[in-house]
Amino acid sequence: MAKILITEDEDALRTFVARALRLDGHETYEAADGEQGFEKLSEQAFDLLLSDIRMPVMDGIELAHRASSQFPNLKILLMTGYAEQRERADDLMEKIIDVVPKPFALPDIRKAVARALAAVPA
Repeated sequence: MAKILITEDEDALRTFVARALRLDGHETYEAADGEQGFEKLSEQAFDLLLSDIRMPVMDGIELAHRASSQFPNLKILLMTGYAEQRERADDLMEKIIDVVPKPFALPDIRKAVARALAAVPA
C-alpha cells in the first residue's frame, strides 16, 4: 500500500486519520505542522502528503508549494475547515489532487485518499 505523511496540528484528528489509513493497509507518518512535515518529506520518500491548510509555523499552502517544487511526483491532498482557506489553495490546483472539507467522516477521508493515490500525476 502507500506511504502517507499526515500533517495536521490537531493531535486527535491526526491520530484518528492515521489510524484509519493504517487499517486500510497504508504506512502512515505524522507531523504537527508544516515545518515538521517538510523535514519528514526531506528525510524519506512518500506517496502522498495529506495536510491541513491552517497550521502554525508553516501552513499547508506553503508546505504544498515547497513539496510540489522539491518532490514533483508527490501526490498532495489538502484538508480545511475554512472556506477562505480553500480559496487560498486555488493557485495550487495544478499541483494538488483536491481539498477535502472538514469536518469529514472516516469514509470520506478514506475515499479521498484512495482517489488521490489512484490519480495520475500531472
